[in-house]
Amino acid sequence: MATVEPAEPAEAAEPKKLSRKERRQAKKQILPPAEAAPAKKPSRKERRRAKKQGDAAATKPPETKPSEQPAARPALPDDPDQRRRARVSQRQRTAAEVKRSRAALRGDRTRQTQREREAREHRAALLVMVITLGLLIAAVAVTGGMIAASRHAQPITLAAPLHVYPVSQVTAGQCPAGTPGITGPAATGPTCYRLAQGIAIRKVADLRVQKSADGRGHDVAVALRSADQRAFADLTRATVGRQVAFVVREQLVTAPRVDTPITDGKVVITGPPTKPEAEKILRELRGR
Repeated sequence: MATVEPAEPAEAAEPKKLSRKERRQAKKQILPPAEAAPAKKPSRKERRRAKKQGDAAATKPPETKPSEQPAARPALPDDPDQRRRARVSQRQRTAAEVKRSRAALRGDRTRQTQREREAREHRAALLVMVITLGLLIAAVAVTGGMIAASRHAQPITLAAPLHVYPVSQVTAGQCPAGTPGITGPAATGPTCYRLAQGIAIRKVADLRVQKSADGRGHDVAVALRSADQRAFADLTRATVGRQVAFVVREQLVTAPRVDTPITDGKVVITGPPTKPEAEKILRELRGR
């Protein structure tokens, strides 16, 4: 009977030696797929640029639209030269705005200073005007006072000597011939005034009509010169309570009573009730 026996394994054939090219190809087929190449390390210039962009983004102020926020700042271009030119242009615009702002501020200050200077000049001119006006008024007043004082200081020369006699006796009627007296009018008619030794006045310091102290009449005021004051004072001391006669050109002008000695040379003749009567006595005392 025929049988089947297992065949003996054949001896392994000796491997064939591969060439260098075949080994390289085989190695490529066996190796796993290559991993992705590591990222390229950025250069120092690129790192500096990225840092500047990050700092600019971090320090960039919030912007608003025209109605709500200001317009967004334009992004810088990628090209370094363009970015540099953009930054230079931005700095120039900012500098121009600052310059305009400072110029406007200086202009405002200049105008304010000009207004203040004009105000000070106006006040100074007004002050000078007021002072000048005051000095002018004072000068006019002083000049007027000096003129008035000079007029009063100049003595008044009478047209005829004014004789002042003490009245020793008063009798009614005409004075007898050869009697040392003078006849004058009185309320009761002609009256004889017997006269004693008196004085003669040719110049006076002042002679005028003035309102009486009680306001009901007018007085005649006579201011004597210092040369006549002493003699008149002696005469009035001796005739207190009696009359003195003022005679001009042998005519009796008035015969007032002496109430008190007059030592300062200021004589006031009272009695005329009206101003015309006082002015008549004034003219007669002047010798006109």
